[in-house]
Amino acid sequence: MSNITFANPNFFFLFLLVVAMIVWYVLKQNTTNASIQISTIKGFEGTKKTYKYYLRHLPFILRVLIISLLIIVIARPQSTNKWQSSTTKGIDIIMALDISGSMLAEDFKPNRIEAAKQDAIEFISGRTDDRIGLVIFSGESFTQCPLTTDHAVLINLFKNIKSGMIEDGTAIGLGLANSVNRLKDSKAKSKVIILLTDGVNNQGEIAPLTAAEIAKTYGIRVYTIGVGTRGMAPYPFKTPFGTQYQNVKVEIDEDVLTQIAQMTDGKYFRATDNQKLKQIYQEINKLEKSKIDVKKYSNKQDEYLIFAIIAALLLIFEILFKNTILRNIP
Repeated sequence: MSNITFANPNFFFLFLLVVAMIVWYVLKQNTTNASIQISTIKGFEGTKKTYKYYLRHLPFILRVLIISLLIIVIARPQSTNKWQSSTTKGIDIIMALDISGSMLAEDFKPNRIEAAKQDAIEFISGRTDDRIGLVIFSGESFTQCPLTTDHAVLINLFKNIKSGMIEDGTAIGLGLANSVNRLKDSKAKSKVIILLTDGVNNQGEIAPLTAAEIAKTYGIRVYTIGVGTRGMAPYPFKTPFGTQYQNVKVEIDEDVLTQIAQMTDGKYFRATDNQKLKQIYQEINKLEKSKIDVKKYSNKQDEYLIFAIIAALLLIFEILFKNTILRNIP
């Protein structure tokens, strides 16, 4: 039996009568007088107690069990078997993340790359029904994690990302092309790339707009995110005297990122601080929702018979005991 429920649970209030019976029985035992009065019991001292002495409460115990089982019977225990079928119109998502040296700028807290990782992990955690992969790029690009539904593994890989893992630079076209390559054979209802960068394409053999044309050919929608404050941003430099900060100009090729988004029916976003970046991920999350059609079924079956049979057997035992070995002499 699994998932036991009761059709008439209100009948469990009858157990209050069972409690009252037990209290009445205990009080009765304390006030019961002997049937035969004798002047002294010295002659019976040292006499061993027979098994009947230890079984004298058995009929009452059986009666309490019988009544309890009958209460369960009229409460109608039922086993419920539930199952469901779900149809998911899945979304495959590749997150392309710029890890170039400029992502260490601290106009975001603690810096751009850590802020991007934190918000991306939060985004992944809310996409339980989607396959998500990770591509990183700077001067070159490679796949950090292929499409997977094991988001715990993906999140751990995200946490291990740091600037300097690969050759420095900003190869937006190469990062986008690598992401397209991971999605081109997908059978998902919707294929999406979220590309985050803070610079201008300055490396790689593939131009960003060429990669966008390829994405469009495969029906892949690209959301682009430009990360960086407007104007100047503090950047840490390592020196013999420790870390020194210098304000550097923020240069993001917004025209190219906008064109990539428009060509692929996506959208371009500009994040200028932590809060804005978080809002962008939330907006993308709303724009790309998996549709799940779930049908639930249940089958209920009465399970009171076993309790009724046990109650009948206990009733027979009570009658036998009271009329044989525990029979009272008038």
